[in-house]
Amino acid sequence: MKITVDISDFDLKEICRVTGEKKKGPAIRKLVVDALMLKHREKLAQKFIDAEWGVELKGFEDAQAADKDANKKGEKRWRE
Repeated sequence: MKITVDISDFDLKEICRVTGEKKKGPAIRKLVVDALMLKHREKLAQKFIDAEWGVELKGFEDAQAADKDANKKGEKRWRE
């Protein structure tokens, strides 16, 4: 689909610089696709922040405690 958009020369040059594209059409297309992807990621991240989604890491606390114990034992060996 084609659309017409008014963009200043300064903004268009900045869009080309940011996207790395030399032609106007591909630069604008890439900017829009990247912006949509960032918004999608933002919505997904917000679901984790709001605790709507979560991750259960089985054994994480046990492994963390084992690491602390190993570090304490290692510290004692260096001090002796």
